[in-house]
Amino acid sequence: MTGQLSFDELGTPLRDTTFVVFDLETTGGSNEEDAVTEIGAVKVRGGQVLGEFATLVDPERGIPPMVAQLTGITQLMVTGAPTMKTVLPAFLEFAAGAVLVAHNSGFDVGFMKAACERHGYRWPKPSVVCTVKLARRVLSRDEAPSCRLSALSDLFHTETKPTHRALADARTTVEVLHALLERVGNVGVHSLEELLAYLPEVTPEQRRKRSLAAHLPNTPGVYLFRGPKEEVLYVGTASDLRRRVRQYFTASEGRRRLREMVALAVRVDAVECAHPLEAEVRELRLLRAHRPAYNRRSKNPHHAWWLTLTDEPFPRISLVKVPRDGALGPFRTRKAAEAVAEALLDAVPLRSCTIKIPATNQRASPCALAELDRCRAPCAGKQTVDEYSPAVIAVRDLVVGRSADPLRTLVTQLNGLASAERFEEAARRRDRLAGLVRSLDRAQRLAALAALPQLVAARPDREGGWEFAVVRYGRLASAGVARRGTRPMPVVDALVASAETVVPTPGPLRGAPPEEAGVVLRWLDQPGTRLVYADEPWSSPAGAAAAWLPWAEQAASARPIHDHRN
Repeated sequence: MTGQLSFDELGTPLRDTTFVVFDLETTGGSNEEDAVTEIGAVKVRGGQVLGEFATLVDPERGIPPMVAQLTGITQLMVTGAPTMKTVLPAFLEFAAGAVLVAHNSGFDVGFMKAACERHGYRWPKPSVVCTVKLARRVLSRDEAPSCRLSALSDLFHTETKPTHRALADARTTVEVLHALLERVGNVGVHSLEELLAYLPEVTPEQRRKRSLAAHLPNTPGVYLFRGPKEEVLYVGTASDLRRRVRQYFTASEGRRRLREMVALAVRVDAVECAHPLEAEVRELRLLRAHRPAYNRRSKNPHHAWWLTLTDEPFPRISLVKVPRDGALGPFRTRKAAEAVAEALLDAVPLRSCTIKIPATNQRASPCALAELDRCRAPCAGKQTVDEYSPAVIAVRDLVVGRSADPLRTLVTQLNGLASAERFEEAARRRDRLAGLVRSLDRAQRLAALAALPQLVAARPDREGGWEFAVVRYGRLASAGVARRGTRPMPVVDALVASAETVVPTPGPLRGAPPEEAGVVLRWLDQPGTRLVYADEPWSSPAGAAAAWLPWAEQAASARPIHDHRN
């Protein structure tokens, strides 16, 4: 039997908890194959509406007639609406720090998680309340034979009725949530933690182990679940260590794998961090050091694929795991790297064979590609090193951002295929080109950051103070905060003086783990981040792929392709 909680352990009163109740309309039921067409959300606290968020979303694909009939959202309505890439950061900001609520939350949260993964955002791991599960816990079968939103709306006589439109359904869910919270209040559930623990499928062993979080602070950091032999079972980050770890002992943690981990855990250690960026970086480093059995991601921060030109008289594109200067990457999968390599071979006349070709006296027989006029057969002596070198230079210039001529060549090819009505081939080439542009942009931005010996940046901490990061060659070397009323520059000077020494190594990222460099870059790219100073100018090359991103976004939406004139 567990002991009675102290007032401090009761957690956040429900009346002081901020909920963001949201609903999505989509093109179908699969978060991998379908897309969002509308988002509606209502932010409430203590029964008061604090704000609303509503927008149509261009799904970048067709809306099935049956779905359009059900929701009333037509293709014409979403044409010209913002895409999920634009909407997602705005929604994440609107919901930041709040408890997410949805009717059948697995569906809606699943789509948002998939969107975050697709567009490079980290899912913030908020607490989630499902009003379907809560209704089934609170209401008897006689009282509520069905827990559909429309049925609960009729039961509780809500003012707003569900219409299969996102904002209306979110408003209805707010009223249903409040009615259900009144019910759980009658059985002694008055805090967020008690509400999460009240939901079904919480084992007594899970409840007993909540004491493992009792010593943790309410600060940002990294937590480590340890097993009976002191092994690290799981590593995670949190903006509030104590609150996050306590969630593992409630019904909000429904993943079977992590429930198994909790059953094995005997202790939770924590590393306090100055702010979320430091926590993310420390998590990556701890994952690499311990390789916990229950983590599925980021165990190999240096594991990535790169494209590079071989060092021989007639260089070819090679797929490698250890990058050298001038390599293009990183790529998370071999398949993604191979797709970009195909796009490069579409753009420049490099050979694709793997045979060794000497600088002179070439005596091999031309292959089928030469007969198809896709290779000039240097292996047979039909092309000299000097005649071959312009293609090599074009690839090198494209990768570092000196010239984008190969991209223009690819667009010309696409226009030719479209004019010849070879639409399937044009679509394949278009998708490869869009992937090449995105890969070049990311690689060039990461390389520009990793080239800086030292950069100091600051972000407001929402309480009148500043969060600081000292970055050296793409790695976080030091982190700290200047609270409101504290002079910031002495804090910066102290952080620089105590920062980790970073020795760069060869390669585009100067030895920085790709995931860590990516995390740092995303933090620097957030609105509101300010550059305090840098040892060298932080700049992008004149021919950088960033100028082509609008073209890539247009291509991804499958709209007609036009010449790139910039």
